[in-house]
Amino acid sequence: MPPPIAAAAATAATPTTPSESPPRADHSRRLGDRHLLDSDALENIDRMTNVALGQLSGGISPASLAMAYLDWTVHLAASPGKQFQLAAKAARKAMRLGAYALSSAVTGNAEDCIKPLPGDHRFDHPGWQRFPYNVIYQGFLLNQQWWHNATTGIRGVSKHGEAAVWFTAKQILDMTAPCNVPFMNPEIVEATGNERGANLARGAKYYGEDIRRSFRDEKPAGVDAFKVGENLAVTPGKVVYRNLLMELIQYSPSTDTVQREPVLMQSAWMMKYYILDLSPHNSLVKYLVDRGHTVFMVSWLNPGAEHRNLGMEDYRKLGTLAAINAISDILPGRKIHTVGYCLGGILLTIAAAAMARDGDDRLASVTLFTTMTDFTEVGEINVFMDASEVTLLEDMMWQKGYLDHKQVSGGFQLLKSADLIWSKMVREYYLGHREPMFDLMAWNADGTRMPYRQHSEVLRRLYVDNQLFQGKYMVDGRAISISNIHAPIFAVAAGADHVAPWRSVYKLHLQSDATELTFVLTSGGHNVGIVNEPGRPRRSYQLSVCHVGERCLDADTWKERAPVYQGSWWPVWQEWLTRHSSGAEPAPPMGAPEKGYAPLCDAPGTYILQQ
Repeated sequence: MPPPIAAAAATAATPTTPSESPPRADHSRRLGDRHLLDSDALENIDRMTNVALGQLSGGISPASLAMAYLDWTVHLAASPGKQFQLAAKAARKAMRLGAYALSSAVTGNAEDCIKPLPGDHRFDHPGWQRFPYNVIYQGFLLNQQWWHNATTGIRGVSKHGEAAVWFTAKQILDMTAPCNVPFMNPEIVEATGNERGANLARGAKYYGEDIRRSFRDEKPAGVDAFKVGENLAVTPGKVVYRNLLMELIQYSPSTDTVQREPVLMQSAWMMKYYILDLSPHNSLVKYLVDRGHTVFMVSWLNPGAEHRNLGMEDYRKLGTLAAINAISDILPGRKIHTVGYCLGGILLTIAAAAMARDGDDRLASVTLFTTMTDFTEVGEINVFMDASEVTLLEDMMWQKGYLDHKQVSGGFQLLKSADLIWSKMVREYYLGHREPMFDLMAWNADGTRMPYRQHSEVLRRLYVDNQLFQGKYMVDGRAISISNIHAPIFAVAAGADHVAPWRSVYKLHLQSDATELTFVLTSGGHNVGIVNEPGRPRRSYQLSVCHVGERCLDADTWKERAPVYQGSWWPVWQEWLTRHSSGAEPAPPMGAPEKGYAPLCDAPGTYILQQ
């Protein structure tokens, strides 16, 4: 295990820069907090009450749901036309289902009343086409459609209230779907008959194992086969710089010559960096190194309660800016290709905009993976982003000093509960098929925490107030603007991303004044769309380039017109990096010992091992 952070920071033989100021200790209260009551004790009582409510509700604000439900019910009660429409729809659906059931029972063949939504594979098994299972699942889909009509399109209901009510209804529908009930699911019935119940016995064993692991706070079954430094994150390199917030890794060259401009990569601080350096066959780091690029990587600290007051400025200064300063010292006279993933991309955008504002032109390019810069439309995650929910999350973080990885992953699972919760339950506990663990799943189980102050700032300044898009985000007391970034930008969005919806990522076009903005829309989701190595089947992407002064298309028109290419976008991006570099030179040494950047340890370093 790595040494304590304080000891590591104190003993690391690394230079210090003006950006390495210690974290502020005077910000014990969340962003925007103020004395609303007569004493801290009274405020703490309110906080602890909120914490207790959050623990009972699984981290979802009861007040937010109650307000959304009241908003919906009051407006629905005042909409007799909508009520009549819903009653008529219910009658028509009942008649259609009755006719379908009769025809199916008599003839054994009837045309479906409704088809599952794209991406809904819960009823793919052929058994669902047999009577009476076909009637059961058709009835469920008609009911699901009716509830969508009932919770949306009501005059006067707020956008957030409508989204919250439909989200709640969908959670209930997904939980009570007939595919989750053993005797209603023909696949489970068939498997139980063929195996004489062995599938249920295996499922019970898997369930018991998962419950035990949950109580012991252990990682999922199968993760033990994947170990960082052994079969994950194995690209050779050295930690050449360390401060109290991050380690900087320089990867060893595998070619005699490299491009002059190095590549700096940083992921979100809520994920460990090795999603970009998974197994050797799907490591983006190795892909770049093998093609003649000098790659540096930021490996974030896994913060604890003692780091509760680390904020966004600490991450910018001690993270992104400190890495850029270190690379500038190690490889002087070279500009830097910078890469940010998800929240790491947001932090990079903030840092790049501040550098551009201040005349710092050390960036050769900016690459953003699944990064939103406008938070007006954030998809279903918006349910968790109203003032009441943010306050609840802040109070829960206030108690611990951080946001736990399990809270984050649990929220994301709810966004796709049909696939990530209920279908998984059916496969493992009823059919007895344990999903084999693979590298990306093992990485996903190896999450990190987020400091109280920093996460509060992200929620309020970005998601709630949308300061970055509006040009109101303050750095060093002055506002920054994304339009100040003139370096070439390469932005990648994922079509099935439920964390950073691609249309929101595309809105970078509305802010960018880059000399060249290349936009890629790749198949897959938030993670699979990025871990997209060449050779994977059924992969495709769309790409376009917008130069300064050219007209920008709206997102839907762009999607209709942009050409589709088969395969991975990695080769196109690597060629783009080379094209925006100034040529090759002999591979540099590791670090710069004469300047105080002696290699400290082998990659993947020590911070990545923190649990």
